[in-house]
Amino acid sequence: METQISAPTPMGIQLTEQEGQICDLLNGCTQFLKDQKNITTSCRIAGGWVRDKLLGQDCSDIDIALADMMGVAFAEHLSSYAQEKGVQTGTISKIALNPKQSKHLETATLKVLGLDIDLVNLRSEEYAEDSRIPTGVSFGTPLEDAKRRDITINALFYNVQTKEVEDYTGKGLDDMRDGLIRTPLPPKETFKDDPLRVLRCIRFASRLGYTLVDDLGDAAMDPAIQEALVTKVARERVGVEIDKMMQGRDPLRSIELFHQLSLYNSVFFSAIPHEISSRFSRNAFDSDRGLANATLLHIVLNNTNPQLPAAHPLFLRRLHSDRTATPRLFLATALTPYQGVTYTDKKGKEHPGVEAVVRESLKLGAQNHYIDGIPSLFLGVEPLRKVIEEYSTYQSETVRSSIGLALRNRAIHNPNAGIHWAECGLFSLTTELGALYDISSNSFDVEMAVELVNKYNAFASRVEELDLHNVGEVIPILNGREIMKAMDTTKGGPWLAFVQLHILRWQLDNPQASAADCLQWLEKELASGKVPSAVQGPPLKPRVK
Repeated sequence: METQISAPTPMGIQLTEQEGQICDLLNGCTQFLKDQKNITTSCRIAGGWVRDKLLGQDCSDIDIALADMMGVAFAEHLSSYAQEKGVQTGTISKIALNPKQSKHLETATLKVLGLDIDLVNLRSEEYAEDSRIPTGVSFGTPLEDAKRRDITINALFYNVQTKEVEDYTGKGLDDMRDGLIRTPLPPKETFKDDPLRVLRCIRFASRLGYTLVDDLGDAAMDPAIQEALVTKVARERVGVEIDKMMQGRDPLRSIELFHQLSLYNSVFFSAIPHEISSRFSRNAFDSDRGLANATLLHIVLNNTNPQLPAAHPLFLRRLHSDRTATPRLFLATALTPYQGVTYTDKKGKEHPGVEAVVRESLKLGAQNHYIDGIPSLFLGVEPLRKVIEEYSTYQSETVRSSIGLALRNRAIHNPNAGIHWAECGLFSLTTELGALYDISSNSFDVEMAVELVNKYNAFASRVEELDLHNVGEVIPILNGREIMKAMDTTKGGPWLAFVQLHILRWQLDNPQASAADCLQWLEKELASGKVPSAVQGPPLKPRVK
């Protein structure tokens, strides 16, 4: 688990020159409206910007909360005022109310001094029993607005007039100092209003290394709250939160909290339509397995257990070149309770169960190659393990092609799904190690684990020795047109794939050879009948010059 992000001492907000100019414009505009137009309002920067600045971090998202005024109206005044002061602003955009997309407030956005600014009114909200969408949103006071935010550290304001941080909940600053995640209202009340806040609490606890206060954890475990998370929250919103967690600073911590708070079922399973879940080949509810595998992935990626050898650099290099690999791997390990689970659709086609979890429970698509990449990882484990077990028995003269073709197997290496053989190797190693890990005692069979890591590392070393680490990107030395010309035909067919595979095998065993060398070899293969034997129709006459 990552360490807590601590607030500096003393805690305060240091504005950049750009931020200072924006605050001066906002303050000047409110004063102008009061003096010249008899309009009274005030501007407060709200939410994440205040939190991040207090933590000493930069934040480019500036949300302005306005007292007794709508965002679009103030944006128009601000744009005119700024231009009078010689400051150019961008076009005002209005984001209308759209509760289905969680847009509960009319928002105005415009660019000022190169930064995007959102302007909304301070609000007070009312909720119905069966929806997280507010039934009523009205002008509110700063206190009412703060109480309706998800957690206290996100309920802080920076008053641009007084240049002071305002903590209307009375707990936000202390919680930031103490590293606590707390809701402004009693957690059962705020989770009942909007169950998605359960996941937001977990996300910020993971991102900042903070601790959930006890009553928050108790509320998150309430069966009524967990049921509401399934029935009141659009699954797209659940997927957005999960994606942010997996891409965040400590995805393992999020998975630990799902397990600790008994949320696995509500997050990953309960929202799958019954017509699909009823066809699952077996019950997949085993969150211990998901946590064990995620824990071992964290250990392998960060080399945090001195008893285990470090993973071979070939396995880790992929994570640096593909930013989507790490979040995909963590979500895949979290979903390993579904490894081996299948279901059959109405047309009789079999699918991996994890595909339904990603598509139905999380509504995640091709971003980060979740919907295609995670099922591919699950399918690639067995064929890759077979190669790792058998490669030492391959004949020396063809070992390069045998390993190379195995690693090009689409079940192991599938660029269209974002999957590289090294990522598949990490996933396979992690899940094998996970089987040796006991989460209740935080221990595993060290001797077997060391042997396992060494076995995978030896395979990676052999791949590196044979210069096969990029075998998935190898381009065939002859294309289809060149092959057909050499074989004196203009008609392709199933035979061509056989010949291409035959050529690729030779190419991998002869990495220094040229296209001309390949054509000479192909002529001999044709003459000996080795290639035409698999070609439909009569033997083809070689035409190699």
